[in-house]
Amino acid sequence: MKKKISNLPFKGTPEQEAQLKKVIDENKHDKSNLMVVMQHAQDIYGYLPIEVQNMIAEGMEVPLEKVYGVSTFYAQFALTPKGKYNISVCLGTACYVKGSGPIFDKLSEKLGIGADECTADGKFSLTACRCIGACGLAPVLTVNDEVYGRLTVDDVDDILAKYKD
Repeated sequence: MKKKISNLPFKGTPEQEAQLKKVIDENKHDKSNLMVVMQHAQDIYGYLPIEVQNMIAEGMEVPLEKVYGVSTFYAQFALTPKGKYNISVCLGTACYVKGSGPIFDKLSEKLGIGADECTADGKFSLTACRCIGACGLAPVLTVNDEVYGRLTVDDVDDILAKYKD
């Protein structure tokens, strides 16, 4: 699955940039620490937008293509921000056969975003995952760490209502 680039403008702070520069300075002597720096950067920003990848590439003195290649190869790295509430719908075999596809589509329609996107207000993000190991509860979705199972399309509105603040 190809990773999407963020549809939202980058909103890094000077404090975040200072944190990242400190991590880069501590690791720039050893280019094999690139992934360590990228992991710290994702902890700082929540994802790896192109602006952050540029800072890493320049600071570590490696080509931007290398940073981008690592960020798109490893599943642990995200190129899009996560919302306050990250909704992840399982599209693994058991869940898909029991209707998770239409549930994902309904969430996408209600939130106005697609896979790996975040709402403009930063409240919700939507991802598809392959299996969360709750096949007996299929179809399943999670909102952050909360698991919802044995779902139908009709459950979507009630679940979203719990997070409208």
